[in-house]
Amino acid sequence: MGLGVGGAGGVGAMDEEAVTVSAPQRTLCGLRYNSPLVQVALIGLVCFCCPGMFNALSGMGGGGQVDPTAANNANTALYTTFAVFGVLGGGIYNILGPRLTLFCGCSTYVLYAGSFLYYNHYHNQTFAIVAGALLGIGAGLLWAGEGAIMTSYPPEGRKGTYISIFWGIFNMGGVIGGLIPFVLNYNRSEAASVDDGTYIGFMCFMSAGVLLSFAILPPSKVVRDDGSICTNITYSSVSIEATEILKLFLNWKMLLIAPAAWASNFFYSYQFNNVNGLLFNLRTRGLNNVFYWGAQMLGSAGIGYILDFSFESRRKRGFVGIGVVSLLGTAIWGGGLAQQLTYSLRDLPEKLDFKDSGSAFAGPFVLYFSYGLLDAMFQSMVYWVIGALADDSETLSRYNGFYKGIQSAGAAVAWQVGSHNVPLLSQLIVNWCLTTLSFPLLFLLIVLAVKDNPKANKTTGSGTGLPSATFPSAE
Repeated sequence: MGLGVGGAGGVGAMDEEAVTVSAPQRTLCGLRYNSPLVQVALIGLVCFCCPGMFNALSGMGGGGQVDPTAANNANTALYTTFAVFGVLGGGIYNILGPRLTLFCGCSTYVLYAGSFLYYNHYHNQTFAIVAGALLGIGAGLLWAGEGAIMTSYPPEGRKGTYISIFWGIFNMGGVIGGLIPFVLNYNRSEAASVDDGTYIGFMCFMSAGVLLSFAILPPSKVVRDDGSICTNITYSSVSIEATEILKLFLNWKMLLIAPAAWASNFFYSYQFNNVNGLLFNLRTRGLNNVFYWGAQMLGSAGIGYILDFSFESRRKRGFVGIGVVSLLGTAIWGGGLAQQLTYSLRDLPEKLDFKDSGSAFAGPFVLYFSYGLLDAMFQSMVYWVIGALADDSETLSRYNGFYKGIQSAGAAVAWQVGSHNVPLLSQLIVNWCLTTLSFPLLFLLIVLAVKDNPKANKTTGSGTGLPSATFPSAE
């Protein structure tokens, strides 16, 4: 399938589609191939196969290796290039369109998993570091495209719900990906590194994601249930995108988003390596990841409901969502502090096993599960705020690219912090402070930039299989 570009012919085709969409068979509307619901589900499946499996691989701690050095260095290279191409990714998406952008991005995930298969045999980390750098480029493209699709395709008043649908499908990849090392290494409770079959399994799923990327339609061909086109744009030029991207660094809205973006992946190295990696043995780490990413599905569904259905006022829903996540975050990081005070790098505990450790397994397991819950709620909340700042995919692709770029810069620093034996307690406190700082800034952003529209679209939920709403939209 070729790259779809909006033009006169595309608009003519859309007129025919709009007629079909407005037909009386409303129960079928949400299942159209060119509907926002189906397209958001498809980008969820792409991310299920690629970053979902990557998350499972990273969540094992050290990329499944006994020595996390290679994985830490690969992740530093990854997030360094990701920081650059995350910001540039929105502009590249606006020039190339979704299919080619996503195809290029997804292809690099297969190479990254293959580099650890190579490392299993030769223990040379050069390939892993190069593959990590290339994955950073690809991930920047993928996530900029994903963010534009997830925040611009849904109808107003349903963005929180669609974000939770995407997040649930995407994190099912982490659940399935967690089962792969758990099943393949179940009888190797004392094993240090995962076997080749684990990496090959990841590569197969990632390859499927590459093919699925061609199923994504450009925004000019996606039609909402009321017959409106999501965004009717002509793809941009390099000079325009370069100018618009530079403007983001002076955009006060993006500056208020920046601390939340920096914090939103900064805690991964601590949680994966210093909680899951240090407290549990190999097979239990795989099991933990099943529940960590499963918790993300629950967290995104819960916060999505609050952000779409808790109050009629969009601003009030945003305030309540931030309040809920901040209170939950304080409780979870407080529990993490209590756990962290029981061990350090100089006083490591005995590895826990889900079968053999009895009640000692329960507390750390619940903590790790709760970290996954908080991650999904925090990131879904930030995506919802970004989606409330604009409606068109051009602007939102740049906003989401900026978010992913800053997020990845923070992650690059975090993975090096983990490589330099920084005290674990210090890492936890920094993570807690960064997330806490984000909440008042997001609250202020809603106060200043998110407006309630009294002309609510009362049919935004029709034909999608989702509850109907009369909530106002924000421009």
